Amino acid sequence: MDNIDVIIVGAGSVGVPTAMALGALGMKTLVVDGKPSPGQGDNKRAIGGIRATHSDPAKIQVGLRSLEIFSTWTEVHGDNIEWLKGGYLFPVYREREEQALKKLLPLQQQFGLNIDFIDPEQLRRILPGIDPDGLMGGTFSPDDGSASPLLAVNAFARKALENGARFHFNERIDTLVVEKGRVVGIQTEKGQYRAPVVVDAAGAYSRPLCATAGVDLPVFPDSHEGAITEPVARMFSCMVVDLRPGPGSKNYYFYQNSHGQVVFCITPDPPIVGTDTRETSVFLPQVAARMVSLIPRLKALRVRRVWRGCYPMSPDGSPIVGWSPELKGLFHITGMCGQGFMLGPGMGELAARMIAGRPSEPDKAAISIFSPGRQFSGVREELK
Repeated sequence: MDNIDVIIVGAGSVGVPTAMALGALGMKTLVVDGKPSPGQGDNKRAIGGIRATHSDPAKIQVGLRSLEIFSTWTEVHGDNIEWLKGGYLFPVYREREEQALKKLLPLQQQFGLNIDFIDPEQLRRILPGIDPDGLMGGTFSPDDGSASPLLAVNAFARKALENGARFHFNERIDTLVVEKGRVVGIQTEKGQYRAPVVVDAAGAYSRPLCATAGVDLPVFPDSHEGAITEPVARMFSCMVVDLRPGPGSKNYYFYQNSHGQVVFCITPDPPIVGTDTRETSVFLPQVAARMVSLIPRLKALRVRRVWRGCYPMSPDGSPIVGWSPELKGLFHITGMCGQGFMLGPGMGELAARMIAGRPSEPDKAAISIFSPGRQFSGVREELK
């Protein structure tokens, strides 16, 4: 196959939007994935939350652009991706969380986020039935929301095709091909493809992929479980994030999607390191008890299924996006730390501008913060 400008390894939450953005810039792009269709890895295990309310300017910038793309997609392109503008709600019952959330507000508002700390009465109107005992209020960002990961990634893939990208599915990637100190393509089980740029969008599998070229990338996956209930009448639309730790977990979060199903997930503590995606008997009783304690009327819901996916974690909890300092021609867009779906469209555009040599002035801060060559602090963002 000739005349390829960029090869992307991975047709998931970030690989597909990157192909879409590269195509829009006129770059001939090939996406290769071992799965049978877009989003069949950890993308389909995402629960669908989308927010721009992060704690550093670079993620806020990317998050705002992603939020714009998701929220206007149906209007602009016509595909139904089940966008639901419900907002993100962080209820507070302890001074520790109150102080942490209020400390973030000036920076978040400075960079254009629509977010504020609301009192208990306002919060109960947004989330009827929440336990009022000890409720101190919380932060609410009404412009955030949710969408279907599978509908969205397939809509992005169709747009990428319109923009000239090509996809090869059911094709396992064996190695990166290196010649004279630079990557020149990939070797798959079916053959070799060559291009001057190879994009690592392999998520939880980025480290072993890059190791085939002698690059030691600090992406260490850990696994998280999620679940979905039967559909019921609308109770609330916001994503509820309870930051209080509990036995075996840092926090948990849930929302009611456009079909009326409650989707929920938990952040294990300590992390469950590795790529094991088998469900456990621990997750459901652990998270259900906490959800019912927070909103008692959830106790009547019946769970339809549970699943487990991987978060590709970086040492400091921030994405790894940029040119490899070790190998010319290798570009990383990985280490999304469980936020690949919500950040994917904005990250894809940022990556495309960098690859095409057309970064904007506002991109400079993000390029520095996400750089693969940065000094990793080892301190992860708490608000996952």
